[in-house]
Amino acid sequence: MLTPADPPPAPPRPDPHPVHDLGHHGDAELLDTGRELTDLAVNVRAGTPPDWLREVLAGSLSGLAAYPDGRAAHRAVAVRHGLPEECVLLTAGAAEAFVLLARALGRISPPARVAGPPVVVHPQFTEPEAALRAAGHPVRRVLLRAGDGFRLAPGDVPEDAAMVIAGNPTNPTSVLHPADDLLSLARPGRLLVVDEAFIDAVPGEEQSLAGAVGSVPGLVVLRSLTKTWGLAGLRIGYLLAGPETVTALAREQPLWPVSSPALAAASACCTARALAEADEAARRTAEDRRYLLERLDALTALRTATPDPRGPFVLVRHPDAAALRLRLRERGFAVRRGDTFPGLGPQWLRLAVRDRETTGRFVSAAVEAGAG
Repeated sequence: MLTPADPPPAPPRPDPHPVHDLGHHGDAELLDTGRELTDLAVNVRAGTPPDWLREVLAGSLSGLAAYPDGRAAHRAVAVRHGLPEECVLLTAGAAEAFVLLARALGRISPPARVAGPPVVVHPQFTEPEAALRAAGHPVRRVLLRAGDGFRLAPGDVPEDAAMVIAGNPTNPTSVLHPADDLLSLARPGRLLVVDEAFIDAVPGEEQSLAGAVGSVPGLVVLRSLTKTWGLAGLRIGYLLAGPETVTALAREQPLWPVSSPALAAASACCTARALAEADEAARRTAEDRRYLLERLDALTALRTATPDPRGPFVLVRHPDAAALRLRLRERGFAVRRGDTFPGLGPQWLRLAVRDRETTGRFVSAAVEAGAG
């Protein structure tokens, strides 16, 4: 109880991080709808997995009585990137890697020479921040600006950040940051984590930092096999880092963290045939994205966020995006709301790139829904 001599309580400090639903993902747009929707909300390549990969997965089922043996998959990933096997950690999807990093932060060698809270560069995939907060870490956000095309300014990142996490190309903005800008964030004792879940959707994997692993201390590169190959339900990805970092993160995993079918998929997706197919798919996606942007340019109320999107999705702005999303749903299309991403608000939507026929139907529905 306050007495007359007690000073009045101080007013609460404003929360510098408005509440966002960090656990919301594109698949939520398709759940329990009661109707079939054309999916522009999830960034998994349509028509996948291909038949040859289905055959690999089916063939792996005969070995389910044995415990998973990840040695062949480790070798395949290491050869694919020209790295020693001890620089590879296979994970149950790239999302697991964020959890491992959050749990091991502070125990990863070399000892940190910078000790400030981890920094997450937003807007981006929300699981890195969610994992850090779940592990009890305070998180600082660097919010990229729409007026700058959501481009990263390395000087905006605090010098004392013990960890910096950025996506490339970034979900949901579709910005592909220059590799040199990302590398300029490396510091002695700092973990620089680059989420390259969508880099194989960029022809030639331009701006990838996978080849710099081992030569840049503290660099960690995350990859996903779920987007290009349609394996979201299988959960397979991997992490590339220095051997000490990989060892520390592996200690956080349970026994046999990756299933035998997922290991078979990892090996298969690293073959020369698969890499060539992925690059061809990336080039088709670039053409389909160009067509989508041309059609969107004709709409008066829908505007793209970045001048040169490079991912298999585009971020768009509409003054009444929430209502537009519902009207599009009524017309059979699911799109991803943008307001759950830190740094974005209710006027943003994310659209997955699809083939021209699907884009044509979508644009017609968008005009009917009031975007034209």
